Amino acid sequence: MYFDVHKETETKMQKTLSVLKEDLGSIRAGKAHPSMLDKLSVDYYGTVTPVKQLASITSPEPRLLLIQPFDRSAMQSIEKAILISDLGLNPSNDGKVIRLNIPQLTEERRKELAKLVKKTAEEAKVAIRNERRDGNDSLKKMQKDGELTEDELKKAQDEIQKLTDNYIKQIDDLVAKKEKELLEV
Repeated sequence: MYFDVHKETETKMQKTLSVLKEDLGSIRAGKAHPSMLDKLSVDYYGTVTPVKQLASITSPEPRLLLIQPFDRSAMQSIEKAILISDLGLNPSNDGKVIRLNIPQLTEERRKELAKLVKKTAEEAKVAIRNERRDGNDSLKKMQKDGELTEDELKKAQDEIQKLTDNYIKQIDDLVAKKEKELLEV
């Protein structure tokens, strides 16, 4: 009955949460982390390819990323992609690896990133609420078609609301953790 709607709504909410985690992971917090380059794509022989598929990315020091391309001919393309990205980093290469020195974040930049984190989280919350609305609409349609009684509808809507509250709380926890990481000097 309404279990399918509940399960589908929960699956959509999980996807929203995983997208948020990915987005937050790509926002740098002053420390070098390979996930900073997750969204970086390179034009590789006419195909747009993520950097993580073209090279191994390691962080040997807290403020350094090493990018070692599997194919050295891709080095120029990777450097160019880094330069035109919004990362604000200057790559340097020695013919074998590309080094990215991660500069210390200024207080102003930390606050900008904290605002970006809040904006991203708010978008995720809106998506969660939209998924709740869609689930509730499906339940109301089921009740209208005679598949659910009014009591079952109320119970199912309460369960979807609990689900929504749970995911909103998870989003808030992720954001609080990321902000703490960003504002930490």
